[in-house]
Amino acid sequence: MKLCSTIPEARAACRAARANRKRLALVPTMGALHEGHLSLVRAAKAQCAAVAVSIFVNPTQFGPTEDLSKYPRQFDRDCQLLEKEGVDILFAPSVDEIYPNGQVTWVLVEGLSEKLDGRSRPGHFRGVTTIVAKLLHIIEPDAAFFGQKDAAQLAVIRRMVEDLNFPVEIVACPIVRESDGLAMSSRNAYLNREERGRALVLRRSLQEVQHVFQAGERIAAKLISAAKEVFAREPQVALDYFEIVDPDTLDPVELISQRTLVAVAAYVGSTRLIDNLVLNL
Repeated sequence: MKLCSTIPEARAACRAARANRKRLALVPTMGALHEGHLSLVRAAKAQCAAVAVSIFVNPTQFGPTEDLSKYPRQFDRDCQLLEKEGVDILFAPSVDEIYPNGQVTWVLVEGLSEKLDGRSRPGHFRGVTTIVAKLLHIIEPDAAFFGQKDAAQLAVIRRMVEDLNFPVEIVACPIVRESDGLAMSSRNAYLNREERGRALVLRRSLQEVQHVFQAGERIAAKLISAAKEVFAREPQVALDYFEIVDPDTLDPVELISQRTLVAVAAYVGSTRLIDNLVLNL
């Protein structure tokens, strides 16, 4: 695995990989890798001849009161995991390398960036789309792989790629869960034992919606009400949002008549977690 810490190094390595093996994949991460990230790497390896992974804890997608300083960083362990998976290129730049001399140019997907997590975390998606645009520009992959857990992020990135004519395929990979159903997340490490048990309410609320939907309910408000009843039984978890939306526009859906996203975010202690499922008729 070739480790690149500068943009010229990464560009040269990726261009060489494309020249020799044609199809190149990118898996963008913020490190603290878990099985969810590794599933993206494996999907990338299955579809592309060479795989580049980025590790960069992106400061521009964290708000002033969020967890940038304590976000888990496990670089040596991450490198070992990626070596074991057969990753070809690891791009691990410094903040100064990505944002030299300050940042005055931003990529913003208007409208979409203010919905779901963007509404709860103002400025978050501006930081996400800016760093993803930079990585796509530096790596020039044929395909980029993202997890379905970050469904709102997926919608925003897909729209950015479409609007800005990036020549890249955005591939969404299924949510990977712990044995008890909790969606894998680097932030799960923040949870103590009691909080870890309470966090399962996110999954239970989605399962309740799935159950009521399969029983024939199609009115979104009634499905949301069923989910909120589940949260009411776990009062120490603070619901941020529970919404049923179009997976592409993130606009609320009143009556489910086609593929629909059910998305939830909640605070378990001070840790904000997200999860979702897609309903298909």
